[in-house]
Amino acid sequence: MKKIIETLKNIWRIEDLRTRLLITILFVAIYRFGSFVVLPGINPSELANLHSQTSEGLMSLLNMFSGGAFENASVFALGIMPYISASIVIQLLAVAVPYFQKLQREGESGRRKINQYTRWLTIFILVFQAPSYLINLRLQTQGTNAFMVGDGFMFMLASTLILAAGSMFILWLGERITDKGVGNGISLIIMIGIIARLLPALVEETQTALSGAEGGGLIKLLFEIIALLFVMALAIILTQATRKVPVQYAKRVEGGRQFGGARQYIPLKLFAANVMPIIFAQAIMFIPLTLVGASEHSGWFLTQMKDFTSVPYNAIYVVLIVAFTYFYTAITLNPVQMAEDMKRNNGFIPGVKPGKSTANYIDKVMSHITLPGSLFIALIAIMPAFASVFGIKQGFAQFFGGTSLLILVGVVIDTLQQIESYMMVRHYDGLLNAGHTRPRSSVSAY
Repeated sequence: MKKIIETLKNIWRIEDLRTRLLITILFVAIYRFGSFVVLPGINPSELANLHSQTSEGLMSLLNMFSGGAFENASVFALGIMPYISASIVIQLLAVAVPYFQKLQREGESGRRKINQYTRWLTIFILVFQAPSYLINLRLQTQGTNAFMVGDGFMFMLASTLILAAGSMFILWLGERITDKGVGNGISLIIMIGIIARLLPALVEETQTALSGAEGGGLIKLLFEIIALLFVMALAIILTQATRKVPVQYAKRVEGGRQFGGARQYIPLKLFAANVMPIIFAQAIMFIPLTLVGASEHSGWFLTQMKDFTSVPYNAIYVVLIVAFTYFYTAITLNPVQMAEDMKRNNGFIPGVKPGKSTANYIDKVMSHITLPGSLFIALIAIMPAFASVFGIKQGFAQFFGGTSLLILVGVVIDTLQQIESYMMVRHYDGLLNAGHTRPRSSVSAY
């Protein structure tokens, strides 16, 4: 405990890091405050049916990603998922369309153009998704006085603009966190929404255990918490596991090269794509909600797609996770570029020829570790369905693996690693090491 306190003091001593953390906390607080700001003209006391709808099924996942804003009919009800959906489309276009491929090769200017296209596509998605949400809200509040000013065309138009503006404001907050705060802002906002739902779910599960309504009592709750910690530990291990590829660097001597230089390793992660395939796959699984809206006659397939415990839903979910893992790994790790950089720096993999052979070797290694990595992560992703089968309430079952746990673990680790890098530069151990001051002589300045 003393070391943790000392580490926190070290964080506070670093002015740049302290400022970034305070900015992050401020923006997160603004996001959470907005989640409780109800749409103008809506009576929040008349939303009981909407709360009931978001207590189970895929709606509960959508509500969790918005941090409860969905069930509150908040100005942030649509959350960040429209932007995630737009990002998926743009990244797919970057693989298939030459124009977007060219933009990717243009460096910073190309990245800015791609980001601009993503924002415009996000607005386009919101134009369709916001009215769907409002139609669902109208159906869920029939026979009540939820719409205090009526639900005519003008209300729908104004509320659509407010919902779209709310989602774009969340996107702006996420970008500001990335630029001026700590961590990836978009991922951090999603994580905050998940954490906001964790405590109420735990309280509800504890109350059920104490009441003995479903049998098992405190013993069952204890086993549930142990299982949750086990799955969380497994997720941490999987997201940090690596396959190390040895790289030998030849010494430059007069008249040629002399082998036997320093040996280093390329750490190829078992799950190199991190949480992005999970977020992308979940965004695709939310599409049925947009297509169906609140219709009671949605057909067998779409009904199955709205139930996160159904076999068709989980089968498609697994396939999407595996596919997006390969896709995201392919666009983030370029074996050809890695081989060229290695050759340029006078390095080579022992037993493998430099150039094309090295690129093929790295690609082969990545293919071998990506498949088991994606399957392991997919297994954790569908764990909430098994938890529900064993009688755990859905709100708490969502944290037994699934999108929520994987995002939570991945984002926390990434954020801690960024804090760690700031502290290492200032010659301090970070949160992932022992909490004492590191001697200056042991760290080279960057």
